[in-house]
Amino acid sequence: MRMLAPATIAPPFARYAHGVEVPAGARLVVTSGQLALRPDGSVPKGAEAQAHLCLANCAAILAEAGMGPGDVIRINAFVTARAHMAGYMAARDSWLAGVARLPASTLVIVQGFTRPEFVVEVEVTAAAV
Repeated sequence: MRMLAPATIAPPFARYAHGVEVPAGARLVVTSGQLALRPDGSVPKGAEAQAHLCLANCAAILAEAGMGPGDVIRINAFVTARAHMAGYMAARDSWLAGVARLPASTLVIVQGFTRPEFVVEVEVTAAAV
């Protein structure tokens, strides 16, 4: 995989790549959107705690395919308010702390999720050769 960063556009303003090139023959994993739901059905309070759990859920799915955060090529994240952006971004940056090749990333503000206590949802796409 290769990060794409054209010199003709402004650099990313956070820890992500503008694009990621995936070579032919790579295995792909696509997760469903992960909400901050613990196995016991409880939901942590706050955007950062929820984002950490969403990303942990994504990591568990990737691990089942023999992949991890370093194989992620794209992150799509959704928060219910601008106030939740910083907490999500802190969790994402922590999750990617040891990753050299950063994924592409999109963050969208949405009206809500299936239950009102959810404030973050994350889905990832990963590729490995």
